[in-house]
Amino acid sequence: MNVSHSNIDQMNAVISIEIEKADYADRVKKSLRAYGERANIPGFRRGHVPQSVLVKMFGKAVKAEEVNRLISESLYNYISDNKLNILGEPMTAEDQTIDIEKDDNFTFKFDIAIAPEINVTIDNNITVPYYNIAVTDDMVAKQDEMFRQRQGKQITVEASTEERDLIKGSMVELENGTAKEGGMVVESTILSPAYIKEEKEKFNGVKVGDKVIFNPANACQDSVGELASMLNVDREVAANVKNDFEMTVTEITHLQPAEHDQEFFDGIFGKDTVKNEEEYTAKVREMIAAQLAPESDYRFGIDARKAIEAAVGEFELPAEFLKRWLVATNEKYTEENIAEEYGKMEADLKWHLIKEHIAKTFEVKVADEDLKALAINVTRQQFAQYGMSNVPDELLENYSQEMLKSKESRAQLIDRATEAKIQDAIKNAVKLDVKEISTEEFGKLFQA
Repeated sequence: MNVSHSNIDQMNAVISIEIEKADYADRVKKSLRAYGERANIPGFRRGHVPQSVLVKMFGKAVKAEEVNRLISESLYNYISDNKLNILGEPMTAEDQTIDIEKDDNFTFKFDIAIAPEINVTIDNNITVPYYNIAVTDDMVAKQDEMFRQRQGKQITVEASTEERDLIKGSMVELENGTAKEGGMVVESTILSPAYIKEEKEKFNGVKVGDKVIFNPANACQDSVGELASMLNVDREVAANVKNDFEMTVTEITHLQPAEHDQEFFDGIFGKDTVKNEEEYTAKVREMIAAQLAPESDYRFGIDARKAIEAAVGEFELPAEFLKRWLVATNEKYTEENIAEEYGKMEADLKWHLIKEHIAKTFEVKVADEDLKALAINVTRQQFAQYGMSNVPDELLENYSQEMLKSKESRAQLIDRATEAKIQDAIKNAVKLDVKEISTEEFGKLFQA
């Protein structure tokens, strides 16, 4: 057997594999023997089928199978042994015809695309802006209000002071300003002016014992589901309700925000993490800064890519090979749309090659502990979305382990961890032009 390759140009080459019958004959015999030991052939005891019968029944299929296996092994071993940095996968040469059944000696040819050499040094000669988003007092105040609301408690009051109050009462359907004969009576219902779409001003400053005339259908803007819930009736009944109602207020519940005491601090950040107002404010500011950091990193990734692509300069890809390979391997691409689709992805393909160069240069590797740390962080963020900022480590550990057991989730975590490590390598190598800007200014960067 002889394997060699010849360059067509700097980006395209052909690998030729010449094999003779002697190269695969033993493989075929061994495979046929295995068939004979397994096959249940009428007239013969298992394991005692004559070779001639096996050849007649399975010879062509086994020959094709073993030749293809030998070709595949030889092809990828050659690529590995010769350290050929290829793009995509080898493709059978378009001009070759092979008849495995008839012939004994073959020459297989495979087209390959050679990845271009990336020559760039990632160091402090490359300057990339890094935007820290300023944490304002207003951000801290809003976060504090959210925490105080979350840790607050419901109290009954005599008069409503804000639209988020819950107003409980009974309701009577009206007709011409008086109780409708045989009309609807709601013994008890609860509503919040914050969720009333119209007529909410009628509930401003309402007191226990007050009577409020309003139109529930208008208040719900004809949302049958909301109206049915307010009136405690089926949707079919609610759909026909259009009259005004008189509500007699029997109780008002107000959410009293939590006070800044040690119980509040412990509930937000864990026992004794902060012990006074100053430490609490600093911790809230630190938390907001941590929440904004991924936004800064995302923008850094965009700007770093621009700067590094400029440093690398223009380079060509084996476009025709890649188009052919994409059409052959992905149903999404066809001969009719590949030119347009390839044009959309070429810049990302080039950037992928640059990132591979960076990963190799800085010896980027993702270890099990990296995946575990990322899984825990992702889990913590998921809990935080539901307002749970003080989740026990044991719970985070359990959830993250379940995430890592999923092949799909694990693959996604590996991709994210690799991207993060590449970006960290870039950040540590280039010169950072650090700037502090407002959220408004940060948003304008993306508008541009």
